[in-house]
Amino acid sequence: MSRVCVVGAGPAGALVADRLADRGHDVTVLEAGPRFDPGEDRERMERAIRPAHTDPEVWEMGGDRDAFTASGPHYYPLNVSRVKGVGGSTNHWQGMVMRLHEADLAGANNGPAWPLSYEDLRPYYLAAERALGVAGASDNPYAPPREEPHPMPAFPPSYSDSLFAEACEAVGVDMHSVPNARNSEPYDDRSACVGYGTCKPVCASGAKYSADHTIAKAEAKGVEVVAEAPVQRLVTDASGERVARAEYVTEGETRTLDADGFVLAAGGVEIPRLLLLSADDAHPDGLANSSGLVGRYFHEHLFAGMGGTLDEPTRQNHVGFITSESHRFYDDPGAGTDAIPASDADLAPFKLEFLNYAGPSPVEMALAGDGWGDDLLDRLRDAYGTHVAMGGLVGQPPLARNRIRLDESRTDDHGNPVPDVVWEIDAKTRRTLARANEIQRAVLEAMGVDIGWSVGPENTGPAYHHMGTTRMSRDPDAGVVRPDCRTHDVANLWLPSSSVFPNGGAVNPTLTIAALALRTADAVDSAL
Repeated sequence: MSRVCVVGAGPAGALVADRLADRGHDVTVLEAGPRFDPGEDRERMERAIRPAHTDPEVWEMGGDRDAFTASGPHYYPLNVSRVKGVGGSTNHWQGMVMRLHEADLAGANNGPAWPLSYEDLRPYYLAAERALGVAGASDNPYAPPREEPHPMPAFPPSYSDSLFAEACEAVGVDMHSVPNARNSEPYDDRSACVGYGTCKPVCASGAKYSADHTIAKAEAKGVEVVAEAPVQRLVTDASGERVARAEYVTEGETRTLDADGFVLAAGGVEIPRLLLLSADDAHPDGLANSSGLVGRYFHEHLFAGMGGTLDEPTRQNHVGFITSESHRFYDDPGAGTDAIPASDADLAPFKLEFLNYAGPSPVEMALAGDGWGDDLLDRLRDAYGTHVAMGGLVGQPPLARNRIRLDESRTDDHGNPVPDVVWEIDAKTRRTLARANEIQRAVLEAMGVDIGWSVGPENTGPAYHHMGTTRMSRDPDAGVVRPDCRTHDVANLWLPSSSVFPNGGAVNPTLTIAALALRTADAVDSAL
């Protein structure tokens, strides 16, 4: 029986650990952050809806442990939406889980091509949907082919979705359901969604998937999980061709863990950082970095949005997640309709979202205001309940100049250089944001919305999907890992993460991360 060290207890690390335990391996998971108590989730939810608290604070992010710099042309607020701890960022994610389009993997949308086809990933996508518990329907005409229905039926369209439907039909924008990693019915010993509406940053019912559910299953099979044990570096053997041990800190002491195989599942920022921190005589530029591409090609999904008010109730904020979206322009972003002019510009893929949350928070309004009683109620009625909005994700082209590197001028709580995010938003992405806004405006105007705000080329922000920093390739000079996620340079080191994405399309990455994790576990099992 071989011993495997997994770094990171988010969805990738949890799924790898659980699958390897099923295959009889001795697995230890080292997680930098704490183990959160699910019994405190309702209290976290209470804090989350009050204006005095921020999402990072709810999940104990910040301070020297999580320090970073952002020296690129555009500031990158790294800590806004990541969580260090058992479960990782699935503790507070939105929970949308789509498969990449076939054109994404072929490199036809935003290049370069993956060294994998959709058919290579297809069985692992199905297994990932079962492992996470996905509610969905086969009603998206633009999605890749499926082999069988989702594990659970899709959530029905919301009331505000119904308000969008007539306008979308008028302007030629298809609507379809969104696959969600949350229970529409009891599944995997977890309840159905009860509609608290605080999905991000905390699901207090447990209906939404979080990787701590998989960690619990893995521990029941004998997997050891060491929380609050940040890995400082990986140490290779005398040949420099294999990792011999991981050095980590726990309870104030530096310890080592020897293993036959190592799996880094700590995300698209901390994985390249750890590889760079592990430089040695055999790997002077960082572990697995003979190509010089560790940290390079960092890319994101950018947000496009627009909203305003209607002269009727919209029932926004009654649902804490998205139930309908449109991939109408995903593979053909310049396509036109009878109401929307076509564009021949060079554009990236994008998807449109019909948001179930818009307008001011009534709790924040009540707590921040001076009024009481009927005066407060009248103000809430005037300002709340008529808002409506659309969102969307635009895929950013992978560019070598966007990268994660070490900032030697600043250190974390263990004296290591912090990650520096060098990031800019390119012209193609800006054009595509403008295109998404154009279509959003057409829909909202057809609805009769008094448009009050927009997020587009000049004021966009990231979706916090960290991709591309250890990209996958067949050629060792063109990437960091092989198609099985094993590094080209180091024979017993695998990186199942969005960090290996050659491109990220324009869909949320977690389902693809999960599929790669299960595929990587099979590769580790075969190799060891």
